[in-house]
Amino acid sequence: MRPRTWVLLLAALFALMQLATVEGRDTPDSKNYVSYALSLTGADKREAAAATIDHYCAGKAAMAHRAQLVDVVRFHAPDPAPRVLRECREQEWRQVEARLAAGDTAGHTVPFMPERFMRIFEVRPGYPLVLAPFVALLGVTWGVWTAGVLITCAGGVFAYLVLRTLAAPVPLALTGMALYLVLPCGTTAMRPMTEGLMLALTLAALWGCALVLGGTRPRAGLALVAGALFALFTVKHSQALFLGACLAAAGVAVAVRRRWRGMPAGRGPVALAAVGCAGMLGTVLVSRLLGHPSVSDSVQDLLTGHFARPDRERPWAEFFQLQGNFWMEWARRQMWEPFFVAALAAGVLGALRRPAFGAFLAAAACTGFLNQAGHPDINIWGDRLITLAWLLPVLGVPLLLEPVLRRAVVPAQGAPVEPVG
Repeated sequence: MRPRTWVLLLAALFALMQLATVEGRDTPDSKNYVSYALSLTGADKREAAAATIDHYCAGKAAMAHRAQLVDVVRFHAPDPAPRVLRECREQEWRQVEARLAAGDTAGHTVPFMPERFMRIFEVRPGYPLVLAPFVALLGVTWGVWTAGVLITCAGGVFAYLVLRTLAAPVPLALTGMALYLVLPCGTTAMRPMTEGLMLALTLAALWGCALVLGGTRPRAGLALVAGALFALFTVKHSQALFLGACLAAAGVAVAVRRRWRGMPAGRGPVALAAVGCAGMLGTVLVSRLLGHPSVSDSVQDLLTGHFARPDRERPWAEFFQLQGNFWMEWARRQMWEPFFVAALAAGVLGALRRPAFGAFLAAAACTGFLNQAGHPDINIWGDRLITLAWLLPVLGVPLLLEPVLRRAVVPAQGAPVEPVG
C-alpha cells in the first residue's frame, strides 16, 4: 500500500478505538471551552449552560456507571448513573444560576466559576473556534468526540510529515505517528481541552523547522513556524511564549555550535531564531495590549484554589517553595515508575542523530516542562501539562531505530542498494 494509505489506516484504527469511550473524557475546564464554542454558534447563556451541563454531567454519570460495574463490593448494586446525573445537574445549575442572577453575563463562557477565573478562558478562542462547527453540526457529545479524533489524528500526521522531511524511511515515519497516538499525547489530545491543538501546532512548527534546516522549502518552513506560533497565541498564549523562546534558544545554540566548529552558522538556524524571537516578543506585547491575565494572576489562581480564597500576600515566595516541593515529589514518582524518563532518554539519543533538528525538538519538548513548572500541581489530570515533553520520544525513537532498520534491509544479490522509503 502507498504511505498515505497506511496513514489513513492508522487514523481510522485510532478513531475506531476511541468509540470505546465517547463520554467521560471531560475535565472541569472542559465546560468552559464547550460553553464558549456553543456561544459562537449563537446560543445564549442559558442555552449554552444547559447543553454544557447536560454533556458534562452525562460524562460523570457514564464514568460512575463504568466504575460501579467493576467494583468488587458494589457491582451488583443499583446503577448510580441516574443519581450522579441528577446531583451533578443540581450542583452545576446552582452555581450558574447564582452568578447569572448577580449579572455575571459578560463574555462568551458560561459563568461556572468566578469572573476573574473565567477571564483566563475568555482569551483562548482558538480551541472553541475549532470546536464550534462540530458542535453545531453533530451536537455536543458527538461534536466534541469528532473534533478530538480529528485534532489527535492531525497531530499524528504532522509527526509522520516531520520524520519524512528528515528523510526517515516510511516505516519509521509511520512508527512516529503510531507512537503519537498510543503514548499519552493521543490520550491527552482526545480530552476536550487545549492540549490537543497545542500538540498539533507544536508539531506543525517542528515540521517547519525540518523544512528550513533541510533547505528544500525554507520560506514555506518559516511561514509554517510563524503561523503555528500565531495560532498557538489564540489557543493558549503562554505556549506561544514558551515555544517562541525555546525555538529562539535552539536556533542560537545551533548557530553558535557551528561557529565554534569552524563552520558557517547557516541561514536556517538564524532565521528560525529570529522567528522564535518575534513570536516571543509579539506574544508579550499583544497580550499586554489586549489585557490578557498576567503571570501574577496565574500564580494567584494557583495558590488561591481558582480565586476561592483571598490573594496571597507573598505569592512568589510561596510559589517557589511549592516548585521545590513539586519537583522533588515528581522525581520520586519518576524513579518509582521510570517509563517516562526512559522514553525521554531514548528520544534524546534519537535526536542526537540529527543534531541541528534535535536541538529544536528538544526545545519543543522543554515547553512541556515549562508548562508544568507554571502549574506545580501534582494532581492535574494525568500529567496533561507536561505532555508536550512526549514529543521527544515520539520523534526521537524512530530516528534512534533508523540504523537498525537500514541494516535489516538486505538487497537482493547483485541488485543496487536503494534507500528504504
